[in-house]
Amino acid sequence: MNSTMTTATLGRAHPVLRLTRETATFPFVALPTRPGALPIEVTLLARLGRGAGTGMCRDMMARQGQHVRFIDALDEPSAKLGGSDFAKGDATALYSFGVGQGGHSFHRHAGHRVFTAVSGSAGAQLRFSSATPQEIARDPAAFVRALRHVDVPPDCLFTVRFSGENWHQFVPSVQEAGHPAFFALSTHTNELGGELSAALRSKVLQDQGDIPSLTELLPDAVQTLLASAPVQARQVPTTVLSLGERPGGWLAAACGYYRAQAGRLGPALASVLAPLQGGGYVSELRPSRVQEQPGLPADSLLRQALAGHALHHEDYFTLVTAPPAGAAPEAAVLLAGLLGSFLVHRHPGVSRMMAVRNAVVRPLGLRRSPLACPVSSLQPPTAGQAMSEGSLLFAGRYPVHSSQVAADGRSAQVLLGADDRHLAFRSCVGVRCLDDGRVEYSLATRVACRNAFGRLYMALIERMHRSYIAPHLLQVAVEGIEGR
Repeated sequence: MNSTMTTATLGRAHPVLRLTRETATFPFVALPTRPGALPIEVTLLARLGRGAGTGMCRDMMARQGQHVRFIDALDEPSAKLGGSDFAKGDATALYSFGVGQGGHSFHRHAGHRVFTAVSGSAGAQLRFSSATPQEIARDPAAFVRALRHVDVPPDCLFTVRFSGENWHQFVPSVQEAGHPAFFALSTHTNELGGELSAALRSKVLQDQGDIPSLTELLPDAVQTLLASAPVQARQVPTTVLSLGERPGGWLAAACGYYRAQAGRLGPALASVLAPLQGGGYVSELRPSRVQEQPGLPADSLLRQALAGHALHHEDYFTLVTAPPAGAAPEAAVLLAGLLGSFLVHRHPGVSRMMAVRNAVVRPLGLRRSPLACPVSSLQPPTAGQAMSEGSLLFAGRYPVHSSQVAADGRSAQVLLGADDRHLAFRSCVGVRCLDDGRVEYSLATRVACRNAFGRLYMALIERMHRSYIAPHLLQVAVEGIEGR
C-alpha cells in the first residue's frame, strides 16, 4: 500500500456538509430512487401551534382505535376509512395510520402511496431505501448504501408520495422524548398496484385489503446486518425541511426543545420569536468526504513555508474521488480546475461567516476578502491594484507564491497565502493521481501570528477553521468540478 493510502486510513472524517437554501413556497424534496422510477417526494405545508402536534396525534389515534375497521399490527395501527369499489371503476382506498413514540420497522408496500400527516412535538425522521430485492440478494449492504433520510420538524403538516417498491421506516426525531412520530391519512392510488399474489388480489377485489396484508418486511439478511451493525444517522444523506427557523441554528434548537415540552411555553414564545423567523428552508446534510490527516506529506510545498517563524496553526485535509471518465487526467489541469472552483463554488455558510468577519475587522485595517483565508489570495486584484510581490501566475491566471508539477504529470501543487498585520498564512492546494485511478485533492494551511492580537484571533477561530471552514471549502470546490 502506498503512503497516500496509508495516510487516508488514519484520517478523521468530518460529520456532515450542510447546504441550506431558502424558499418562499412549501419546503420540498424529491429523492431520486432508481433510473426510470418515481422519486420519493416530501412537502412541508404548515406549522401548528407549539406542542399541538402530539395532542392532535394522540387524539386521532384514540379515535382511530374505535373505528370498525381498526387493525393494530406491525407497530403501525391503522383503519380503513374508505374502501375500493372496482365495480364502479374506483381502485383507490383511504386509510388512517399512526406511528408511535417507538417508530416501526423497515418495510415496503405493494402499491403507490400518498399520505398527509401531522408530526408529533419531537418531529419525525422519514427513512427510505430504494434498493431492489435483486440488489439485496446479491449484497445486503446495498440496502444501507441506498438509504436516504428526511427530517420533518415538530408540530407540522406535511405530505409524502412514493412508490411501493421503496423500503421505509418512520420514527420520531427524538425517540426518548415520548412523543409520537406522526398521524397520517394515506391514499392508496391503486389498491391492486404492485405485485400481488392470487390470494391477495382476490382479497383486495373484495375490499378486504388492509395495510398489514399489503406490507412486506425486510429480508432476514438485511435485518441481521442492521442488528449487527446499526446504521449511524450522520453517515446517511439527509434532507432537513423547516418552516421559520434555519436548520442547525440556535433558534431551531430552542424551538425544538420548547415544542418537545408540549408547548406550555408556546404562547409566550410566539410573540418573541416571530420577528426572528424567516421563510421555509430545505437543508441538505451529506456525509463529508473530507479527511483530516495527521501530518503533511514529505513533498508538500508547505513544509518550507513561513520558515523561521513560530507556527501557531497547521492542518491538512484530503478528499479522494472516483476515477474520472475518459483519458488519464493531468494533475496540473485538475489543479487549475480546483483553483477556479474555489472562486466560483463557494459554500454559503462560509461566505456568510466571511461577510461578518469582514465587517468586524474593517475598522482594524485588516485584509478583507469574500473568500476564506486558505484561498483568499486567489481573489484577483481589483482595478488599480498590483499583484502581490513575489506572486506568480499558475495556468496563466491564478496568483500563487510557487508551484510544482511532477515530471510524470501525476501530481501538482501550488502555494497560496498572504501577510496581514496580525498574522501570515500559507496554504498548499494539491492534486495527486493515485495508482488505482482515483484522484486525491488536498488543502493544507499554516499560520504564524505576528503579535498578541493575532494569537487571540487564532484562538477564537481555530476550532471553526479546522472543523468547518477548511473541510467545507474543499468539498464544495471538488463537488463543483464534479458538477454536483
